[in-house]
Amino acid sequence: MKFEAVTIKDIAKALGLSTSTVSRALRDSYEISPETKKMVLEYAEKINYHPNPIALSLKERKSHTIGVIVGEIANSFFSQTINGIESVAQQKGYNVIISQSHESFEKEMRNLHYLTSRSIDGLLVSVSVETNNFDYLKDLHSKGMPIVFFDRIVNEIDTHKVIVDNYKGAYEATTHLIENNCRNIAVLANVSFLSITQERLAGYKAALQDAGIAYNEQLVQHCKPGAHLNDEVVAAVKNIIRMRPTPDAILGLSDKLTTGCLRVLQEEKVRIPEDLLMMGFSNGELTDLLNPALSIIKQPAFEMGELSTQLLLQLIESKRPVTDFVTKVLLPELVIRNSTKKKNLKVKATAE
Repeated sequence: MKFEAVTIKDIAKALGLSTSTVSRALRDSYEISPETKKMVLEYAEKINYHPNPIALSLKERKSHTIGVIVGEIANSFFSQTINGIESVAQQKGYNVIISQSHESFEKEMRNLHYLTSRSIDGLLVSVSVETNNFDYLKDLHSKGMPIVFFDRIVNEIDTHKVIVDNYKGAYEATTHLIENNCRNIAVLANVSFLSITQERLAGYKAALQDAGIAYNEQLVQHCKPGAHLNDEVVAAVKNIIRMRPTPDAILGLSDKLTTGCLRVLQEEKVRIPEDLLMMGFSNGELTDLLNPALSIIKQPAFEMGELSTQLLLQLIESKRPVTDFVTKVLLPELVIRNSTKKKNLKVKATAE
């Protein structure tokens, strides 16, 4: 049996009113008496009537739908960002279509083609780690598609952007490791052309320089995205722990790299923090339950989703073309736990 949604005609027939009267009552028109409005609204609620979004989009030339492209919903950072996006969208009466690139440029392009063919009103995009060709996004933007970038941004496109102060997060994390007597700090990083990689590495290098420690590019291991990421992480971590002298700390520059590194260290019987200290960018909700609890640079993901959506809806609902754009920078939080605290293995007896 085919599903058929309730229409204004159904309400009009049931109440003995014209369709135009029902339509005006649902829009709270001053032309309709309070009694009639009350009757129509109560009946509409009783039968669970909802306006047809396709009909509304044809009339208003808006679909009241925004598209979102993220790397992977399973990533705790992106899942928290999506919660922020949906909280604002729902409040403003917009639907959200979420697509995952799975860190693939090809899938990202397919998602973009699909979303823009659905008559969406605007796009929220965090580009994949494979994406270094922005021609299609530039073309969409030049044709008037409202786009806001968040987290992983495209500097070449002039629009609103929302990012975390990645430089500050990496600088503070590296400084913390240095303050814990680390001088040989290895880094697990994504591909070098990604905006967040560049910003985080810049913070790492600056912290080393300020502490008078020479930068050693051999300590920075880049991992290529894609189906073989786990293999890349395994190889990178094994390279690090086999270096001589052995690094005294590892800084993971993304959630997946951090958790993947921990897995390899455990398999290789490397003890944290006895053998080396470990810290990473992560929004995982269970990092405090690990043994040892993981020190992290936590990002304000929910707030990023909220702010990105607010900026996108401003573009969509503006009566005039927007030419002044902002880049909002949110502050990360350094959370210090046991993975960056050297354990005192020799306990000194106190005199009584």
